[in-house]
Amino acid sequence: MENRMGRERENENRKITSQLLKSKTGEFDLESILFLKLKGLGFYELGCVGECLNLEHLDLSNNNITHLEPLASLKLLVVLNLSANRIMTLEPLGSCESLQSLNVAGNNISCLENLQSLTGLRKLESIRLRDPICNLSNPLCNSSTYQSSLLDMIPSIKVIDGERVSGQGSDLYQLYKDIDNSLKKFLSNGPVAVEIPGTKSGSAKPWVEESYWDVKPAESTIIDEAYKQFNDVLQECKELSKRADDTIAQAEQALNIRNDPTSFVF
Repeated sequence: MENRMGRERENENRKITSQLLKSKTGEFDLESILFLKLKGLGFYELGCVGECLNLEHLDLSNNNITHLEPLASLKLLVVLNLSANRIMTLEPLGSCESLQSLNVAGNNISCLENLQSLTGLRKLESIRLRDPICNLSNPLCNSSTYQSSLLDMIPSIKVIDGERVSGQGSDLYQLYKDIDNSLKKFLSNGPVAVEIPGTKSGSAKPWVEESYWDVKPAESTIIDEAYKQFNDVLQECKELSKRADDTIAQAEQALNIRNDPTSFVF
């Protein structure tokens, strides 16, 4: 009897309860909770998290969660961190229509089919399946093409594993990646003598002229206009200074006349 009651209390401690949420947030009503951080508390079950209908940011990282059904009711959820749990499928998240950022690094997601439910999330822009800094990954990440396949499946994605794959800056990132891959292939084949057409050995010409990298004075209409305004203000200051000098000279002259005993003031 005592053992059974002990197990029940232990299971209750592993489950997220209404009382725990209220004590963590200081809110009297679960629907008033907007931000919730339950990191590393050993939870196995999400319990009543689904009752926090206005929740926008949720951190459930470093727990033992396997099932996500209660999250299906969180229509306003924007940021969700589920890293370092035991999740295999994300199917309930298909209803989280406001979701923009999702971290599921360090789980048991083994194939793209486990992410199929995310295809309807039009606002989803960032997803993390792998985090090398924290040494977190998923079996899916063993495939060298998982990022490109994920991008094909969810076109709205702009960032995968912290790397921008579409949108502003992605072209430059892809260029660096292609150059890096080309260099790796080149070096893996060993040193190769390459002859540049039109040159002789030891007389290769530089790619650009010597003066190409010289710093040239920039011609900017904004700078010219600022310089003109500065000169105008400087000229006005000089005129004001001259007027001040004249006024002071006149005042000094008037004082000298008054102090001169030979002068007559009528």
